[in-house]
Amino acid sequence: MKRKSFVLVISGPSGVGKSTFVHALLERFPGLHFSVSATTRPRRLHEVDGREYHFLSPEEFRRRQQAGAFLEFAEVHGALYGTLESEVSGALRAGRSVLLDVDVQGGVHVKQRIPDAVLVFLLPPSLQVLAERLRRRGTESAEKIENRLARAPQEIRALAAYDYVVVNDRIEDTRADLCAIVLAEELRRSRLQDAQGGEGFVDEYLKETARPSGS
Repeated sequence: MKRKSFVLVISGPSGVGKSTFVHALLERFPGLHFSVSATTRPRRLHEVDGREYHFLSPEEFRRRQQAGAFLEFAEVHGALYGTLESEVSGALRAGRSVLLDVDVQGGVHVKQRIPDAVLVFLLPPSLQVLAERLRRRGTESAEKIENRLARAPQEIRALAAYDYVVVNDRIEDTRADLCAIVLAEELRRSRLQDAQGGEGFVDEYLKETARPSGS
């Protein structure tokens, strides 16, 4: 039974744990294609160009932006981020669903460009817990952490544009919730691959199953 591929977006405030669950979903659903975003922010020590991000200079980013290379782009915490349209469209043409880890601005833009995209907002249990997680990971200065925390309420208000909201309290529960969302979206009738959103499949199914056994 062939099903249409789709775009799945995960967003949430910095420090909520998006990367952890991106890896979990890719492990659980090996058919998913992770679209690597482009960014102008400095590369961290553990990061590899082309794996976590495509690291671009501001000049190269703007050049690609002007050429229409991005499905969405935004400036976040002083750096530019964007999703390359070629990464998404290529995977969809190949029949693979695409997973995006983007900020809330990007998620809304993706929904505007691809109306049947599935948007999931990952919410921390509280802003206090979010602050603890940001400080614990030790990748930013105190000033950058405060900037991220100051931006978090604005990001959280954007969840009204999202299809699902998952509170990341316990890792096991969050992983199970996200996997359930992917499974539910894969099983939508509208994703049956025919022009009638499944009606053609039903006709074929009834013809096949109505035949006497052994014929």
